[in-house]
Amino acid sequence: MLHIIPVLDLKDGQVVRAQMGQRDSYRPIVTPLNAGSDAVAVAGGLRTLFPFPTFYIADLDAIEGRAPNSEAIARLATMPDTPELWVDAGIADAQILAATLAEPSLCPVLGSESQRDDSLLKRFRGHTGLILSLDFFDDGFRGPAALLNQPDLWPQRVIVMTLAKVGSATGPDFARLREIKAKAGSRSVIAAGGVRDEADIRALSSLGIEAALVATSLHNGMLTAKQLALLGR
Repeated sequence: MLHIIPVLDLKDGQVVRAQMGQRDSYRPIVTPLNAGSDAVAVAGGLRTLFPFPTFYIADLDAIEGRAPNSEAIARLATMPDTPELWVDAGIADAQILAATLAEPSLCPVLGSESQRDDSLLKRFRGHTGLILSLDFFDDGFRGPAALLNQPDLWPQRVIVMTLAKVGSATGPDFARLREIKAKAGSRSVIAAGGVRDEADIRALSSLGIEAALVATSLHNGMLTAKQLALLGR
């Protein structure tokens, strides 16, 4: 069975509820798992369902060119049973990427939407900590075409991020995942967007998907503690 990785979307220091890539409309999360929208509190609430060893962090402020949520990310990195943090912070600079790769608990996510060209990927693709996110919006792929069309540039882990599916409860983008999986060879492919329930998790696993980034179905109870224990990863 594939790994389930909870998502924390950060904006103005708080976890927000993502909805189909419409970032201007994101508001602080309301969840039965904990009180408030503090990042560490939300992560702790998610861990009441399952002892997740990894979290995916979308630093929306950094992605959109504002001051990064560094303090919230630093606090997440010092939680008990220190999680591995996959962090998309709009990195498009070699010095920042190298510094992030040097942090033991951080795995930088190179989002295609933030890249000007393929130079960072060419330079760092061999680093085991690097993750590539292929970002798809309503208007299609966002980023340099070389990142999508040259799978030989891809690192070992590749996220297929379908923003229109995020928070939509419409199911994963199975067609696109099959397409990327066919190109990826032995690389790990991670699904992001639209995961609703255990049936979706099992369907993704049957496609050979390594992991799924999940938020809504954890907070609304469609994936329960019992199901997560049975899924076991």
